[in-house]
Amino acid sequence: MAHSRSDTATKPAEVRKKKRYQSLADDMAESIRTGVLRPGDRLPSVRNTCVSRGVSPSTVFQAYYLLEARGLIQARERSGYFVSTEARRMAPEPERLSEPRDESLSLDVSKLVFEILDATMKHDVVPFGSAFPSPLHFPLRRLGQALAASAQALDPWSTVDDLTPGNLALRRQIALRYLAAGMHVHADDIVITNGALEALNLCLAAVTRPGDAVVVESPTFYAALQSLERMGLEVVEVPTHPREGIDLLALEHALERHRPKACWLMTNFQNPLGSLMPDYKKRALVDLLARHAVPLIEDDVYGELYFGDHRPAPAKAYDRHGMVLHCSSFSKNLAPGYRIGWAAPGRYTSEVARQKLTSTLSASIPAQLALASYLERGGFDKHLRKLRHALGTQRDVLAQAVGHFFPTGTKATRPMGGYFLWVELPESCDALTIHRQALELGVSCAPGPIFSSSRAFSNCIRLNYGHYWDARAEDGVAILGRLARRQCER
Repeated sequence: MAHSRSDTATKPAEVRKKKRYQSLADDMAESIRTGVLRPGDRLPSVRNTCVSRGVSPSTVFQAYYLLEARGLIQARERSGYFVSTEARRMAPEPERLSEPRDESLSLDVSKLVFEILDATMKHDVVPFGSAFPSPLHFPLRRLGQALAASAQALDPWSTVDDLTPGNLALRRQIALRYLAAGMHVHADDIVITNGALEALNLCLAAVTRPGDAVVVESPTFYAALQSLERMGLEVVEVPTHPREGIDLLALEHALERHRPKACWLMTNFQNPLGSLMPDYKKRALVDLLARHAVPLIEDDVYGELYFGDHRPAPAKAYDRHGMVLHCSSFSKNLAPGYRIGWAAPGRYTSEVARQKLTSTLSASIPAQLALASYLERGGFDKHLRKLRHALGTQRDVLAQAVGHFFPTGTKATRPMGGYFLWVELPESCDALTIHRQALELGVSCAPGPIFSSSRAFSNCIRLNYGHYWDARAEDGVAILGRLARRQCER
């Protein structure tokens, strides 16, 4: 079970305060979008804003930090905050919740997903449709050196001792990262897996049986839909906000109506929206699911890729009953080809370990040893700071390009981490058509229908900004924008 320094119950005043700074940020973002505040304008001082809005200085600073993370404003030393010179070029953010059908559905998504993924993985296309960041972001040489040294020093007994639940040294390093984030997760409560997707699938198998219903976000990660389909499970899609994550009132309704056996959610930088659930909402989510005795399978593979001042806590931080099965990996932030992930399944640890033992038995022992060695030597956090800076810069450039090249009426998210931008095109646009036409011109994108069991989001696409920006990438955005504008003109 994980315990956090923030385990105390949320007070209503604290919830109101968090909502207040978000409301203030939203008002200022609207002023920037409509031109009331123009590029280069100085924002009102913290003192004046406190007086005019009747809020505390901390609320104003939180709002300004949020606007800065969205790329709308910039801080200038000793001068205050100013509207970014590129702010007006960015498309406005989508504001509405998704509207999935309120029913439990069987799944048939894999054929479409495989068709799309096969096309987006080709090396000769601009990889906006890719699910992975550029491998050039990662310290592969240092990892290779660690792998070679670990292989040479390999204890023959470790090939037996380090099977399920995984190498103890690596589990200790992961436990230390939990501790640094304010959570107490013992090394014995961690199961090493072949990437995060296996961790998620093992957790799903531990808490469900064929025919059960599982709640997911709408839109959701297509691999979640594929997993549910393969395991004979039904899906319940719940409306999700592009900035704050799943709607808790709609979730409570789904829990009462459909009696799901699990929820599979991403609270930090959700794929594909990039949404980040506020801390107060994560706490409320965990409490809600605990009241209904529904386990939460938390996919947190992007949690380390934040653009703010600190790592956002996972929902696991608020788990007092061992009901959150937290899953992550090193694939998105350090070593994509090593396929090393893990689960911290709380009260379900023994069952997840049994599922691992009877399926793939163990993740690669040399890869585990190499990662343990790399983490022990330090340097991971320095690498992460460099990676986060690169991704944040690439987010801003892509968002500006979308605002410049895409048709009027386009909306795009302002993710505060991860490497995905969700783009909502005018309703006359068809994402699948754009996807197919763009591929013929050497550009990929991920069309919205693959993120829904009912093939919704037909006018949406997901774009990956995890690859370095160059002239080829800019040309790719221009091509996507031209194809979208052509559809608007029909």
